Amino acid sequence: MIPVFLLITVFGQLQIARLKYGGGGDWYNDPEIIPNLCRELNRRTNIVALTDEVTVSLLDDKIYQYPFLFMTGHGNISFSDEEVVRLRRYLEAGGFLYADDDYGMDESFRREMKKVFPGADLVELPFDHPIYHQIYNFDAGPPKIHEHYEGSPRGYGIYVGGRLAVYYTYNSNISDGWTDRYNDPEDVREQAIRMGINIISYFLSN
Repeated sequence: MIPVFLLITVFGQLQIARLKYGGGGDWYNDPEIIPNLCRELNRRTNIVALTDEVTVSLLDDKIYQYPFLFMTGHGNISFSDEEVVRLRRYLEAGGFLYADDDYGMDESFRREMKKVFPGADLVELPFDHPIYHQIYNFDAGPPKIHEHYEGSPRGYGIYVGGRLAVYYTYNSNISDGWTDRYNDPEDVREQAIRMGINIISYFLSN
């Protein structure tokens, strides 16, 4: 499996795939966010990212063509037993999952990830973690783009073999800032784009 992921370095291009999941949550919302972020990534860095929207489920054999999975949504997430096994194998093989709570997915995301890694917890990343300082500095952790809960935005991770394999943002909603449909102030959208670039750059360098 791992050599498949190495295609990213052979061809020098990154394809981010959106994860399609069951349970009723709107995994498909804001379809322009990944293309928008990738265009900014291409414009601002030397990373070459494909700008088309690609979706994949955990049961698709082609999942191993995509080393970086993104998921978001507002509702329930449910993985079948087979999907749990497939996601565990994908992450253990070197894949990366970035999940952004767009409001309402926190409880189910935590529950399903506990099935994937029963012995591991989502741990809050310290503010000095490299993901917050990869290209742009975020001294207080993930930025607040849209507030859905009381309190500060949080960033959590799951490590697999010492490698950060899952990054999860809560009460931050970074991905909403990758689109202009919500009429966010330009400085707020800028923070979202910068954090998105940090996440991708961190993944590629670790």
